[in-house]
Amino acid sequence: MSIYQQNAHTHSVAWSTWHFEWCTKYRYKMFKQSYLKNFCLIAIQEAAKRYNIELFEIEVDIDHVHIIASIPLTMVPSKALNLIKEFSAYLMFRLVPNLRKRYKKGHLWSKGKFMASVGHITLENAKKYLEEHHTKSMNYIYLTREAPPFRV
Repeated sequence: MSIYQQNAHTHSVAWSTWHFEWCTKYRYKMFKQSYLKNFCLIAIQEAAKRYNIELFEIEVDIDHVHIIASIPLTMVPSKALNLIKEFSAYLMFRLVPNLRKRYKKGHLWSKGKFMASVGHITLENAKKYLEEHHTKSMNYIYLTREAPPFRV
């Protein structure tokens, strides 16, 4: 089964994979102890499972987290990341009640985030596909920087 068939929705097909990164509130170095790092891994995995997000890679550093994940077609990347951050923080406070001493207001993660799409094809391959597709069917309007605005 191809990656496209796995991610098919009612009338659409996509492969939406993202690299997410976020930090702890105030960049506290919370994950020095291995048990906290393990609890964080478990919390992120449970959050992803709950919202149907497929995780490929997880790395919990001392003060930030990296994940590479495939999100459902119906979900916006920023929403996916917010859901993971919210539910993992909720679980972390449940698993480790002492975190409340450091984070009195109950905010484990900072507001900031980094998101980048991860493609399985390169930009050059996508451009090449579009150019080849154009030569096969000349009925479509095709815009490039080098070409005139409209070519029919």
